[in-house]
Amino acid sequence: MTARPRLLLVDVSDRERADPAYGATLRELTASIASAGTRAGFAVHRVAADSADLAAELAAADAVLLTGGEDVDPALYGGPADYPGRDEVFADADRAQTALVRDAVAAGTPVVGICRGMQVVNVALGGDLVQHLHDGGHVASGPADAPMLSHAVAIEPTSDLARIVGATALQVQSSHHQAVATPGTGLRVVARALDGTAEAVEHESAPVWAVQWHPEDAGSTGSVLDDLLAAALRAVRR
Repeated sequence: MTARPRLLLVDVSDRERADPAYGATLRELTASIASAGTRAGFAVHRVAADSADLAAELAAADAVLLTGGEDVDPALYGGPADYPGRDEVFADADRAQTALVRDAVAAGTPVVGICRGMQVVNVALGGDLVQHLHDGGHVASGPADAPMLSHAVAIEPTSDLARIVGATALQVQSSHHQAVATPGTGLRVVARALDGTAEAVEHESAPVWAVQWHPEDAGSTGSVLDDLLAAALRAVRR
C-alpha cells in the first residue's frame, strides 16, 4: 500500500491567546483544514511554528499549508511598529514561517496559504502589507465584531486559481484587518474584493496558491479548500 503524501499544517502558535475565544476559533478552523487534508488524500501533520524545527519538518513534508492567525511582525516587511488595530504578534513564529516559505519555494514544495498564511507567503518573498484596512476588515458594511464577513471576490479568468476552483466569482467568508499591498517576488494578485483588496495570490512558476478568505469556515460555500488541496496533491504527484 502506497503511503499518503505528508501535508505539513502550520499554525502560528500553541500559546494561550490574549483573547481565549479567538484561540478557540483558530483551533476549530485548523481542525476543519486537517479534516479536508485527510479527505484530499494527505497524511496531515500539524505543528505550531514557534514550537517546532520547521526546517526538519519541511524536509519530511510533501506539501505545506499555512493557517490564519494574528498580525505578521511588521519588522519583517519594514512597516511601522505601531499602527491602528495592531493585534498580537508572534515574532519567532513569523521568522520561522517566512524561512519555511522561502525554502519550500526553492525546493518546489507545494504551498497553500489561508488568510494570515497568504500574508506570510507575501512577506517571505519580499512583499509588504496594508497594516490596517479598518475595523471589521475590508467589508465596509460588516459589523466590526462579526467573526466572519461574507463578501464577493472576482478571480482573474486566466489564473491558475480560476482553473483550480472552476470559477471567476465567489462569495467568501473573511476575517482580517490586514492585506497584501505590494506582491512579493514571483507573486501576482489573482483575486480582489469589490473594493480592490487583494484576495488571492499565486506564484508565476512555483506551486504556491494563497487566499485571504477562510474556505475552511463552517459558513463557507463551495469547495475551494478541497480544490486547493487537490491542486497541491497533483503538484506532489508530478
